[in-house]
Amino acid sequence: MDLNHIFMYHAPTEGQPEKYEKIREAGKEFAKVIMANTPACADQTAAIRKVREAVFTANAAIAFDGHN
Repeated sequence: MDLNHIFMYHAPTEGQPEKYEKIREAGKEFAKVIMANTPACADQTAAIRKVREAVFTANAAIAFDGHN
């Protein structure tokens, strides 16, 4: 595991910003579905948090370009 690579800034390369945006939009839409179909409670909050985590992790996969 290359910690230097993991903890360095990864400037977006060509095509990456569009991928980040698609993932963020899909995550936001899924979060909306969760909010519209579940009661406001700790589990709803946890579900939204996990969607947020999934978006962040997917975007990290793009930034690392599979090298993590």
